[in-house]
Parts: sequence; structure tokens; C-alpha cells
Amino acid sequence: MSKGIKTVLIVVAVIVVLVMGAYSFFAGNYNSMVAMDEGVKAQWGQVQNVYQRRLDLIPNLVATVKGYAQHESKVFTDIAEARSRAGGVMNISDEVLNDPESFKRFQKAQGELGSALQRLLVVTENYPQLKADQNFLALQDQLEGTENRITVERMRYNEVVRGYNTFIKQFPRAIIANMNGFREKSYFAADDAAQTAPTVSFE
Repeated sequence: MSKGIKTVLIVVAVIVVLVMGAYSFFAGNYNSMVAMDEGVKAQWGQVQNVYQRRLDLIPNLVATVKGYAQHESKVFTDIAEARSRAGGVMNISDEVLNDPESFKRFQKAQGELGSALQRLLVVTENYPQLKADQNFLALQDQLEGTENRITVERMRYNEVVRGYNTFIKQFPRAIIANMNGFREKSYFAADDAAQTAPTVSFE
């Protein structure tokens, strides 16, 4: 074999190795981004599940409270309106994760509902018989558990998003992310007072 042919073969081998290495790097990082993006979507689904659970509890809670506090019409109106707004953004697609404005609207609607619930629970302080009602106590426990789950699932969501956002922003992965439409996801704001769980203790 001549020296020229050997040189050509070596050059070809080096090119093949470089191409395979580049492909492996690109494919590996792309696949990781897809997996992490799906992880964010899955955790988003968990967040929506617990918010939906709260949404579903409210009619029973309101009906029970109404039995004892019928004249608190403003509170009932506020909670109905907040529930309607929250329900209007409840079953939104994963695309909200790529749209910071939609994500803010979701947070705002849920925050308003949380605030309305707080006002409802404050009103119940004035009705000792209501606070002793077994149905109300059961609903209170379920609401408290749901609010705790909301806090936990939001925290888990933020952790998954932080991992994803960090991964896609690191160089040279950022190039692959930009080429393939992987965008930064929004976080739940930890300091949003409207998202504070309602106080459900009546001691």
C-alpha cells in the first residue's frame, strides 16, 4: 500500500471519528433535552392535578358553609367568580410552559382563588356550629391536605424546571437547544402572597 493511500485512509478515518463524535454529542444532548422537557410536562400535569382537586372541593365546601352563613353573599360571589376564572385556565395545554404571559395568568387565577378561599375560611370563624359540623371538618381536612400538596407539587415542578433550564443554557448545549426550539420554562414565584395556602385551623 502506497504512502499516499495510507494518508488518505488516515484522513478518512479521522473524519469518520469526528463525525461520529459530533453526532453522538448532538444526539445525546438532544435526547436528554427531550427527556427533561417531558419531565417538566409530567410535573406540570401533577401541579394541575392538585389545583383541579382544590377546584373540585370548593362547591361542597361552599354549600356546607352556606347552610350556616347564608347572608355572606359577597364572599360566596367572590369565590364563585375566582373559581370560574381559575377553571377557565385549568385545562390548558403544555404550551403555557413556553409562554411566560400564559403562565402568569395561570398563577394569577390560582392566587385569586386561594385568596377567596382564605376569606371564606375567615368568615367561618363567626359560626361555632359550622366549625363543629362533621361534613365541614372533613372538607376542611381535605382542603388542608390539598393546599399542602399544591405547595409540594409546585416545589417539585420548580426543581425539575431548574434542572431543565440549567441544562439547556449551558454551552455548547445552548446551541443545540436554540436550534431545536427548547425554550426556558417559567417558575412558580415562591414569594407570591396570593399563592399562600389558606389558613384552615380553627383553634
